Amino acid sequence: MKVVEALEQDKTDQSPQQESNVIKMKKFKFVMLIFILVFATAGITTFALAFGDEKAVNVGVTDRSEFTKLYDAYDKLNDNYYKDLDKDTLIDGAINGMIESVGDPYSDYMDKDEAKKFDESISSSFEGIGAEIQEKDGYIAIVSPIKGSPAESAGLKPNDKILKVDDKSIQGMSVSEAVLLIRGEKGSKVTLTVQRPGQDKSMEVTITRDEIPIETVYAEMKKDGVAKIQITSFSEHTYKELTEALNEMNDKGMKKLVIDLRQNPGGLLDQAIKISNLFVPEGEVMFQVEDSNGKVEKYVAEGGDKIDIPTAVLVDGGSASAAEILAAAVSESNDIPLVGTKTFGKGTVQTAEEFKDGSNMKFTTAKWLTPEGNWIHEKGIKPTVEVKMPDYAELPYLNPDKELKESDLSDQVKTAEQMLNALDFNPGNVDGYYDEDTTKAVEKFQESKKLKVTGKLDSDTIIQLMDSLREKLQKNDPQFKKAVEQLNKKN
Repeated sequence: MKVVEALEQDKTDQSPQQESNVIKMKKFKFVMLIFILVFATAGITTFALAFGDEKAVNVGVTDRSEFTKLYDAYDKLNDNYYKDLDKDTLIDGAINGMIESVGDPYSDYMDKDEAKKFDESISSSFEGIGAEIQEKDGYIAIVSPIKGSPAESAGLKPNDKILKVDDKSIQGMSVSEAVLLIRGEKGSKVTLTVQRPGQDKSMEVTITRDEIPIETVYAEMKKDGVAKIQITSFSEHTYKELTEALNEMNDKGMKKLVIDLRQNPGGLLDQAIKISNLFVPEGEVMFQVEDSNGKVEKYVAEGGDKIDIPTAVLVDGGSASAAEILAAAVSESNDIPLVGTKTFGKGTVQTAEEFKDGSNMKFTTAKWLTPEGNWIHEKGIKPTVEVKMPDYAELPYLNPDKELKESDLSDQVKTAEQMLNALDFNPGNVDGYYDEDTTKAVEKFQESKKLKVTGKLDSDTIIQLMDSLREKLQKNDPQFKKAVEQLNKKN
């Protein structure tokens, strides 16, 4: 189990200077890289291994008896294996094996070649599918798609398992290996074989890679002075974007505020802290950190500008890491209601180190706790008011490259019928058989959208069908409506 956070983040967000800015914040006395994908560039000083021939082994490590077995195994393989072995590969395997043995989803090792390729992939551009992924029980799974990304448009959901990438099985792969297969240049296509929880059959999702949106804050004014501001991740400029959005909404007459953290996979810690400080009263705890010795340190809100209008926060299973720190801070330290479904559940702190050869490792060093001392790891945060999305929000992806027509019988046809039904275009029996009733429903839908009326689900019709369903969901968002109800109760 391994997690990649901020998968599509720009390399410039991960620079040593940026990390330095994070740890220089007042009251922070440790390096906390919970949410940074690319590892720190500082040379490793706390951990070193020396492998080599007998002479090398005896230099400086003779007093480390716990390494005797390790060196014996290395020498026996190196001297007696039936063919020549690459020494670097053996060393990388030993380090990787140690980290794997910990059984921690957030500890990882990349050899110098993997690190180099991954670094080139990250630094080349903001291009890819736009999804956060994790390794869990030998599978690569979606943590959350990024707003406005190809992954979101394709309908990928949290906890979807990716079984194959372009017909190549990725079961058992590390996150870094999977990322290198999934990422690619803008305009290129990748086909993912996806298994959705609760569904018996897998589905193929073809996605055209694109530039991943840089913006992380989206604001709009709703009825009756209710402003909705969505934070899609925590990147270098998120706090600045949020304050600008708040000023814009205030100029438009904002009286109430809904912060949307759904599908937010986390990001940079300093941004989450700055934003939490806007909502948590001075002197109140924002979060706590417990080290390996059980010592707990509390981090409290400072003074400054505060948001003092009625506020609610939306969360779901895609809200993770920094999003959970913010959600817990505002809920437990300022009684701001959380509306939606249980969050992802990541409550650990990682640090990262780079070896001299360019390889690197990341490992967990502490826990973070909510203001009340709760550890939400692998449990998530329960909302104040639980509200589920409608069933049609979980419908599988329809592949626009595969035309569906009368007499077809498949799961894709059944999905199309469910979508038509949700949009009030009655397809008759929802049974996966493309019959006359299905054809008539498709014709009515095509006519309503001013498409060529053929009765067939061609590429344009499928895309419009999925877009229409997404628009309906946004218009009739039950979680947002419940959040507004909560705000109205405070009047």
